[in-house]
Amino acid sequence: MHWAKILGVGIGAAALFGLGIILGHFAIPKATDTSDSQDLDLAILDSIMGQLDASRIRENLRELSKEPHVASSARDEALVRLLLERWQDTETGLDLAKTSEYKVLLSFPRQEHPNIVEIVGPNGMVFHSFQPREKNLTGEQVGLNVLQPYAAYAPPGTPKGQLVYANRGSEEDFKELETRGINLKGTIALTRYGGVGRGAKAINAAKHGVVGVLVYTDPADINDGKSLPSETFPNSWGLPPSGVERGSYYEYFGDPLTPYLPAHPSSFRLDLNNISGFPPIPAQPIGFEDAKDLLCNLTGDSAPDPWQGALGCDYKLGPGFRQDGSFPEGSEVKMSVHNSLELRNSSNVLGIIKGAVEPDRYVIYGNHRDSWVHGAVDPSSGTAVLLEISRVLGTLLKKGTWRPRRSIIFASWGAEEFGLIGSTEFTEEFLSKLQERTVAYINVDISVFANATLRAQGTPPVQSVIFSATKEISAPGPSGLSIYDNWIRYTNRSSPMYGLVPSMGTLGAGSDYASFIHFLGISSMDLAYTYDRSKTSARIYPTYHTAFDTFDYMEKFLDPGFSSHQAVARTAGSVLLRLSDSLFLPLKVSDYSDTLRSFLQAAQEDLSTVLQQHGINLGPLVTAVEKFETAAAALDQRISTLQKNSPNPLQVRMVNDQLMLLERAFLNPRAFPEERYYSHVLWAPNTASVATFPGLANAYARAQNANSGSEAWAEVQRQLSIVVTALEGAAATLEPAHDL
Repeated sequence: MHWAKILGVGIGAAALFGLGIILGHFAIPKATDTSDSQDLDLAILDSIMGQLDASRIRENLRELSKEPHVASSARDEALVRLLLERWQDTETGLDLAKTSEYKVLLSFPRQEHPNIVEIVGPNGMVFHSFQPREKNLTGEQVGLNVLQPYAAYAPPGTPKGQLVYANRGSEEDFKELETRGINLKGTIALTRYGGVGRGAKAINAAKHGVVGVLVYTDPADINDGKSLPSETFPNSWGLPPSGVERGSYYEYFGDPLTPYLPAHPSSFRLDLNNISGFPPIPAQPIGFEDAKDLLCNLTGDSAPDPWQGALGCDYKLGPGFRQDGSFPEGSEVKMSVHNSLELRNSSNVLGIIKGAVEPDRYVIYGNHRDSWVHGAVDPSSGTAVLLEISRVLGTLLKKGTWRPRRSIIFASWGAEEFGLIGSTEFTEEFLSKLQERTVAYINVDISVFANATLRAQGTPPVQSVIFSATKEISAPGPSGLSIYDNWIRYTNRSSPMYGLVPSMGTLGAGSDYASFIHFLGISSMDLAYTYDRSKTSARIYPTYHTAFDTFDYMEKFLDPGFSSHQAVARTAGSVLLRLSDSLFLPLKVSDYSDTLRSFLQAAQEDLSTVLQQHGINLGPLVTAVEKFETAAAALDQRISTLQKNSPNPLQVRMVNDQLMLLERAFLNPRAFPEERYYSHVLWAPNTASVATFPGLANAYARAQNANSGSEAWAEVQRQLSIVVTALEGAAATLEPAHDL
């Protein structure tokens, strides 16, 4: 009787279990395939492409940019709430939305004491005071929330001295001035944007005794020489004469007080006196109409031809002003900088869609939220696209008609403008988790610089997925071309493997991808629409970081109709879907071969002769590159074979892990101890003239004048060994998992 009861209960339980499976099967919408073999559904992809709406992107941008929203401001926090509301919406929201807050060190000008630049006579009398703010051309350049132009993290001070013109403020520029017999001690240097980073201008200047730095944007570098009010905004896209580029002058990225640690209240913080990377002397950006008053009154020798610009006068070097100019003899420049450092709370906002099959694999799509003023182009054009993509995916999610294979994380980063702070703190806090689980990072910061063509930057493995996406999307305008074919018309290269293809740019540290690629070794990309470089020499869109970067500026001059925004949304959305839904990750590791061959060829042609004279042989590097190429080609072939058959989930997972983890194999945290966060041996900063492996190139450049057997040449050998080891490790990562 006892066994009969047990048997009866067992049969009943089995029947109920079977019924549950049947009911559960029919309760799942057919479009939501949660099987291990789930692959990219092209019908859903096409549907998503059709639902991405230019008019909705336009309205997103209008809302995002209607008020200034510098990091940690009240408006910035209001946008945090806006994002949370969108991602928690019952009809268009995501699975989860949350914020993470960090206490970070920011730098601000003082409202009650504006930074000013003055011309003073020998007796201290002020003869001229330059405007501390931009002119109010459209009614949007005034108000308590409009941050006056300043150099974030530049120290306060009131330096005074004779003016010299130092071109772009590079180390070579200051050496050139000294070579010409100019004593730089105690001077104020006028420099122009470009060439080297903002903070580097002040750091270089201080090394030569300069006590203060002014920075302006020359019309030759941004406006194709145009400088008249009638030729510039609001009459064209050009930077108006009073326009001033704000920016961070901090040399590193992340919160300055907590390097390598998340900026939680409990985290260890550096003493303010021990922070490196801040400008050592006061700095202040000014408009080119003020720069013209200074530069066109200088005395001294004429500047070299490459130093000349478009202010309508012969640029002199100084020091000091000419006797027949606008200022009295003996006049000096006085800077009054009142910046202050403040600990502020800044938030990241995360919106999460959980993967159906591989929830522990993440595709991250991010952009920062904060701007210097209204920030319609930078960064709100990117956030407007992010919100539209998340709306369309959220709608499908809430209807139950789609769920990705892998998890998707949408991120709105805080305090990027001050030094990529929000994204860096995120990677510091979740370092291990992200390295173990992140497939790729997609960055769309400025989504539209202009409306000519796509601009894509990224590590080589992401090239193929971007190419695949852009071949299927129509370019804006009447050409009838795909985005891919339109792109190749504007910028292309010849690939030994593929022939003529669009040119992909590399990733430096210009946006939030920096910590993902350089610190964590995650395959990353940055996508935007941009201008035709054959028609303008502008180094970036002209109103960059000014109070003139407004919604009307975008709508009137950069993307009327918002079709380029829609093109970026479709490109980024397609790439996101392909990475999150494809059975096999669409990352092609063999595309690294072009880069490695290019680096190797440059080393052989430009370095090998001198290296051999110092007993350093490139043979191991040649072997390592060949080993990587063999392993990459073999993995491509294994994937192709698996795709033709019916691979089991473990086979797919093993191969995908190899694709995902390749980039990590190029990390060496001890390779560049002088470079904070940079540990990727292929993409660290290359400050040398040879386009090869950065560590090798930089060490070689430093060793040029050293004797054989010196520490400098030992460092060259060390850097060569680091690259060889990384390449061999990368090759090993790509070999069959059972091949130990």
